[in-house]
Amino acid sequence: MNKATILSVDDDEGLQVVLKEYLESDGYKVLRAHDLKEFEMWSEQGESIDLVLLDLMLKNTQGLSLIQTIREKIKSPIIIVSGKTDTTEKIVCLEMGADDYITKPFEMRELSARVKAVLRRAYADNDKTSTQTMSEIKTSGEKIYFENWYLDCGQYQLYDLDDHSAELTTGEFKLLEALVLSAKKVVSRERLFEITREGANYDAYDRAIDIQIARIRKKIGDNSKDSEIIKTVRGVGYMFCASIKN
Repeated sequence: MNKATILSVDDDEGLQVVLKEYLESDGYKVLRAHDLKEFEMWSEQGESIDLVLLDLMLKNTQGLSLIQTIREKIKSPIIIVSGKTDTTEKIVCLEMGADDYITKPFEMRELSARVKAVLRRAYADNDKTSTQTMSEIKTSGEKIYFENWYLDCGQYQLYDLDDHSAELTTGEFKLLEALVLSAKKVVSRERLFEITREGANYDAYDRAIDIQIARIRKKIGDNSKDSEIIKTVRGVGYMFCASIKN
């Protein structure tokens, strides 16, 4: 039920403790790495990382090249956390692929605001990509397989491997399709609302999406502690976690 997973890469143990405590109180899951080796450990374990907080002044590292090294491992947004106030370095960091830059010392509220802003932009980009992919899939009428199911985009229905229909409503199909086509990425509730309720104005207090998700989970057996095909990302939306099969 967390919001997003943040990896803090910093060799300042005191700051790491404060960051973890503050961001977790804000609903995030926080992982810690004190050097590049520990970062690589997290990335190789396949941990889903939504954002990286990166200090360029780690021991035995090459400074700015850290951005490129991390960018090669994961595509998540990066916020540089640095004690340097030099404007040129800030510009170079952004040109090398960082998404934001905050200077130490800083207020935790400012960091939290920057984290939210960067994640919002990242989710918006995912939504745009999802829309493009969805259009291509619908045109081809492709079948998408996951777990013991396949989504038939031509028939607007979900079937098990014995070709028995899950009997999704049109709204439930559109919702599941949107999540499947953005597998492993968070899709905001607002975006899901737009997809399933075309022309209606988004209302943050409307629980229709949550009710439909609950119905979909029940129909596909995603209602036990051992199963999490659709993950709730608190305060943001939902993420389809199952692996897509050919």
